[in-house]
Amino acid sequence: MLLGTMLVLLLLGSAAPASAHAALRDSDPKDNSVVESAPRDITLTFTESVGLLDDSFRVYSPDNRRVDLGEPQHADGASDTARAVLPRGLEDGTYTVAWRVISADSHPVSGAFTFSIGAPSPHPPAAPADHAEHPVTKSLYDTGRYLAYIAAALLIGAAAFAGLCRPPDTAPLRPALLTGWWTLVTATSALLVLRAPYEKGTSPATALDLSAFSEALTGRPGLALLTRLALLLLTAAVLVPLVRRRGPRTRLATGAAVSVALALTWAAAEHASAGIQVPLAMTSSVLHLLAMACWLGGLTALLLTLYRAQTPPPPATITRFSRLAFLSVTVLVVTGVYQSWRGLGSWAALTDTAYGRTLTAKLAATGFLLLAAGLSRRWTALLVRRAAAQTPATSEARVPALVGASGAAAPGRGPGAGGTDAPGTPPEPPAPTAGHYRRALRRSVLAEVLVGVVVLLITSVLTGTLPARAEAEAAEAPRPQVAGLPGAEAFTVPYDVGTPGGKGTVQITMDPGRVGENGLQAVVFGPKGALTFVPEVRISFTLAAKDIGPIDAKVTDRGGYWATSDLNLPLAGTWTMKLTIRVSELDQITETRQVPITR
Repeated sequence: MLLGTMLVLLLLGSAAPASAHAALRDSDPKDNSVVESAPRDITLTFTESVGLLDDSFRVYSPDNRRVDLGEPQHADGASDTARAVLPRGLEDGTYTVAWRVISADSHPVSGAFTFSIGAPSPHPPAAPADHAEHPVTKSLYDTGRYLAYIAAALLIGAAAFAGLCRPPDTAPLRPALLTGWWTLVTATSALLVLRAPYEKGTSPATALDLSAFSEALTGRPGLALLTRLALLLLTAAVLVPLVRRRGPRTRLATGAAVSVALALTWAAAEHASAGIQVPLAMTSSVLHLLAMACWLGGLTALLLTLYRAQTPPPPATITRFSRLAFLSVTVLVVTGVYQSWRGLGSWAALTDTAYGRTLTAKLAATGFLLLAAGLSRRWTALLVRRAAAQTPATSEARVPALVGASGAAAPGRGPGAGGTDAPGTPPEPPAPTAGHYRRALRRSVLAEVLVGVVVLLITSVLTGTLPARAEAEAAEAPRPQVAGLPGAEAFTVPYDVGTPGGKGTVQITMDPGRVGENGLQAVVFGPKGALTFVPEVRISFTLAAKDIGPIDAKVTDRGGYWATSDLNLPLAGTWTMKLTIRVSELDQITETRQVPITR
């Protein structure tokens, strides 16, 4: 039943969008710029280090033909850059650059932009569609990541419970250990096979391409997955048979070493491996994952022991887990606060960014988990107290134990049986038995496990969401400017289609941005930074101070962008630009922007 609940949650969670974590900070040539002569190369700068693919760059000429490029490389050895050399003798016109790289935390990120040589083309090429994510590959890969998280928690937590809490009957834990190991091996193998199509945004069928598979294994995410698989196979084939007959200390030390090594395979390929304070962040990430596994995986092991052990676990076992859980929660709080600060960057990001909202949901779920944990600690304390009270010191001390075993009053203790109760006095209700406390503990631990699965699910979504700090760094990048045309105005207008993650931008260029005749170009980008096509764009200008307008710019579709060459703004001042984007036959969005016009 528990495994079925996990799978349902995973399938529902796999539909959530997972944004990449590296954000484009700058480009040379700049987006939507016009340069006087052909650049020697294209250089992109990101908010974190990125990995390169053999087709990280695709450049299309004004006549929509693929331009031959040099092999993608890091510019000047900087890992947060990507560069491709352009051929000489490029003709004038608008060029489209589609790019795709792998962020340091293993997620692919892609986008597109345009630049023009000499002057913009009447009909610039559109960005190719094959750099988008493949929905089937992405869904399978995300499901594999979620299963790997749950399997690691089950494997490490069950092993920690067996070694540290020392239940007398470990038989119920063997299926949990085997399930965790096999699930983690299967999920890791699937992630390795899907790594190449996931990076390239292609269908799962392309996983059969051996050259792409070998290329994916050379990157940091592929090496981390390969290391994880090797550790699991080495543990099963060598370490377990080797330490099975050794003492408890040897087994504990070996289990701890393997657990830390497994946790490092996550830390080396996710959020902690990029950004600020990488060594401290990776240490925090390892401790966070191990504490999560000891708590949630240990809870599952305790639940299995409570329900399936031939003999109920003694209070000492439950007390040891209670201490382990308290230590794990302490580590989770400390490392979680640090990781939240590192990912957020500001308090406002808690509500203003997708990362912050997801983190808030995780904190709320963790709060419910702590309430359930507090209830479990209460039942544990009552169970231990009851067991101590029932310790048979004399033969008379066994009488309360009979009450606990039968749930009814023992012979000779009821009314009229020689007891101490006065005649006619109703008997006192029997005190709760150890069985009562044990059943209550089972229910509270089950609640903890179910809420813990939700926390794990939200954590997996959080690892696939752009950190607010990186998002802010990308937003602080310089606005696009028009090279070679010093009088031109270039600015970006964001718009929101009203769906989760449905934010795009419209990049507008006005030439010369002064009183009189102006040319205007508008390029629409979708939520993932790629060029997108909309049914209609309308732009008008109003100068309220002089009661002029609205003046319709009368932009028309030029085959990938919207433009006009005869926008006449008669007076200087701050004009209100009204931009209306029709995203479908029924829906449209309107945004306004103040535009200063000088003489």
